[in-house]
Amino acid sequence: MPKMKITFLILLIGCSALGQVKDKEQEKEQEKALRTSKNLTWEANQELAQNEFVNAEANYRKAIAKSDKNTVAPYNLGNAYYQKETYKEAFSRFKEAGEMATDKKEKHSAYHNMGNVFMKNKEYEKAVEAYKQALRNNPNDEETRYNLALAKEMLKKQQDEDKKNDKNQDKKDEENKQDDKKDGENNKDNKGDQKDDKNKDKGDEGDKGDQKQEENKKGEGDKKEENKNKPEQGKDPSEQKEQQQPRPNQLSPQQVKNLLEAMQNEEKKVKEKIDAQKAKGVKVKNEKDW
Repeated sequence: MPKMKITFLILLIGCSALGQVKDKEQEKEQEKALRTSKNLTWEANQELAQNEFVNAEANYRKAIAKSDKNTVAPYNLGNAYYQKETYKEAFSRFKEAGEMATDKKEKHSAYHNMGNVFMKNKEYEKAVEAYKQALRNNPNDEETRYNLALAKEMLKKQQDEDKKNDKNQDKKDEENKQDDKKDGENNKDNKGDQKDDKNKDKGDEGDKGDQKQEENKKGEGDKKEENKNKPEQGKDPSEQKEQQQPRPNQLSPQQVKNLLEAMQNEEKKVKEKIDAQKAKGVKVKNEKDW
């Protein structure tokens, strides 16, 4: 048993020593990576100063990839993007620097620049919060304090403008609502007028129908009267004349014919009587003596 304890203890000591060795090696590697990252950052700074943005951006990215302990690389790359007015990428790098930083001074700088990006984007409420976070890490920075006051003032103006716009919008909506209501009433009146016009048209159509019916009746009457005056089809006009009824105080054609025949017969009788007397001779008148 004692031998086993001694062996176990030796193993523990050996593992601890081995772990320490590994930790030291890791520390050395991290230190080496950090040095390389800082060297790349220095090169990028020089290239950026010479307006070689593409090369500078590439070296800043390499520096960031080499070590997460180098907060200067993302911060400087953020500044480079900010100068190019590429604010979305700038904000991303400032945020990365603020999260990586362990030093309050570095955190202050990162949040201060994040506030500047929000100001450029007119996101004043977010800018106020960023400047406040910067002052928590460095309460004595006057530039950040000034920027915070400016952000608050701009936020107030923005809120007042939004309220004014909301009121104007509400007023406009109310006016549109009133206009819609008015249009609805006008449409209702127009529909009523159209209905009256339609009924009037129907009345006119009815009058036209009555007029047409009256004309039809008149036409039928005229047609009947015309048919009455026309001779019947298939009959002799002379026969139809005989069938006509006599008018008041007038002789019918038949009566006139009969009367003429009667006169002719009477005249014939008188003539025959005169002719008979001529055949007997002339009577001698007896004169008387006085």
